[in-house]
Amino acid sequence: MGLFLIIALLIIVSAFYSYINARYIKLPGTIGIITIAIIVSVITIIIDKLDPEIARYLTVLAKHINFSGTVLNIMLGFLLFAGSFNSNTKRLKKELRPVFVLSTLSVILSTVVFGALFYYGTMLFKIHMSFVYCLLFGALISPTDPVAVGAIIKNSKLPTNLATIISGESLFNDGVGLVLFITILEVINSGIDNVSFAQTALLFVREVFGGVALGIIIGFVAFRLMKSITDFQTIVLVSLSVVMSVSVIASYLGLSIPLAVVSAGLFMGNRTINIDEKERSHEALEKFWQLIDEMLNTILFVMIGLQMVNLPYITNYWLTGGIAIVLILIARWLSILLPLTFLRRTLNVNYKNINILTWAGVRGGISIALALSLPASPYRHVILCGSYFIVIFSIVVQGLTLNKLINSSLREKEVS
Repeated sequence: MGLFLIIALLIIVSAFYSYINARYIKLPGTIGIITIAIIVSVITIIIDKLDPEIARYLTVLAKHINFSGTVLNIMLGFLLFAGSFNSNTKRLKKELRPVFVLSTLSVILSTVVFGALFYYGTMLFKIHMSFVYCLLFGALISPTDPVAVGAIIKNSKLPTNLATIISGESLFNDGVGLVLFITILEVINSGIDNVSFAQTALLFVREVFGGVALGIIIGFVAFRLMKSITDFQTIVLVSLSVVMSVSVIASYLGLSIPLAVVSAGLFMGNRTINIDEKERSHEALEKFWQLIDEMLNTILFVMIGLQMVNLPYITNYWLTGGIAIVLILIARWLSILLPLTFLRRTLNVNYKNINILTWAGVRGGISIALALSLPASPYRHVILCGSYFIVIFSIVVQGLTLNKLINSSLREKEVS
């Protein structure tokens, strides 16, 4: 199937699902689209068992999409840039300390806690996994997804400070999670005995700080270029080139692409390119990236739903998927509680908000993309299916019940 045909079918299917949801189902956009996509995938799997010949025509799109490559190499940069460019940096600066802790220390804690819990939890059910692969699973599933988080909190009743913390955390923790994932995968490939702690630490520092520095440098150059002109078409082209140039250079230098793109987006979004008060280029550019964000969001969640067709073995992993859902919620809760306990004065976050922060930690397509990128191993199917169960649960269940939890928490505060 040609590239143009794949893109055309994806856009047609996305438009159809969006219309069905907006016209009839009327769930929040992200949740409605992924719910429809999952239902269609389940029906397709049932048809496949009854008549494989008919199902062959229904699964043609899902089987021709390289989900991992599309998300990690193409969509991720644009989605992260759009999210960071339109972020309220003034609010982000006020909540910088909790955002920093949650996007770094909490991700590392969650990776270790989830890895340990999953290792011992699966042993109870006679499912044996290597501990280092459990840590790898923890690394790819611990970061919250900026795309899923942004789509869900947009329709939530979250207090402003919590919404800023959760969205800010999701922008940065993908970079940290990806670095952890790459580091642990390198340990697996090289063998634990051959790993140097100094080299591993150097890799981590280079990816994180090098990525941030690259993003700021390219963001500064692009900002100066856009501020010197008023032609909106050229301004848009320059902003698009930022995402692509950051991705290419970061990939070549071995730096964190997510952190580089987010840094560039925050730098450029925080500084107006308007020459005077009558100029509206910056506001128009914000609307352009908001449109890009919403369109790619829709396509991404359609793709997540379609992936079920490519996981025919998923019915064999209901138990491990259920275990993974419970354990990632425990790991998320502990990874917030522990820093908050020891750094309470520094972070200035109320203990009563821990449950909201835990439940709002939604996972998305990046986790599935990383799981799909894993090399062949005895544990690949377990990690992939576990990731899929967690992502679907977090988007649909957590997304639909987040406002109920927020309302309940607000009522408790009023009573107390």
